[in-house]
Amino acid sequence: MVSVIIPAFNEESRVVSVVRAAMSSGLADEIIVVDDGSTDGTAAAARAAGARVVRLSSNQGKGAAMVAGARACSGSILVFLDADLVGFRPDHLKQLIAPVRTGRCTMSLGVLKGGGFWSSNAQAMFPFFTGQRAMTRAFFESVPHLARERMGAEVALNAYAKQIGAKVLRVYLQGVGNTHKESKLGVVRGTAARAKMYKEMAHAVVRARRHTSFTSWR
Repeated sequence: MVSVIIPAFNEESRVVSVVRAAMSSGLADEIIVVDDGSTDGTAAAARAAGARVVRLSSNQGKGAAMVAGARACSGSILVFLDADLVGFRPDHLKQLIAPVRTGRCTMSLGVLKGGGFWSSNAQAMFPFFTGQRAMTRAFFESVPHLARERMGAEVALNAYAKQIGAKVLRVYLQGVGNTHKESKLGVVRGTAARAKMYKEMAHAVVRARRHTSFTSWR
């Protein structure tokens, strides 16, 4: 069983297309949007698109939203997608799921490619930060303290996979990008939000490097 989990914070105008792409793939047995304390209509939009919605009473961060989604679903394979994806298609979901389902890896990383200057270049430099990934439930549930990570959840997953020797594969999602924060929030607020995100991710990297090195992945 495959469960698709989409953490979302104030993504009313963007989450619908991601939900619909996952639904139309025919590969997802359930689709859950975790509304991480949004102040807009994210929950209503996701529900109208056909997703089941889990609502958090306050903004708790990416890690907590991922854990909440996993607790609410039944799949043995968990797929996590960003709510602000542009150009995401059903075949991209198949790319993520296939190597995990066939046992080629424990976790797949969906690297965004050709979906815009910022997304493509950021992913080219730091592919291990991608929010698009599939993994076994057993692996996800074994990652310690994931709910504490706000924007460092992906780093924690990567580091733990490296620590235990889990097989990780990259797949390239051609034509997919993220909506950058400046477009969502305006230049001033978006730049501030981006700086905060990078700071939290940097802290997560420092914590991870105390235990392992993940920059050697190919």
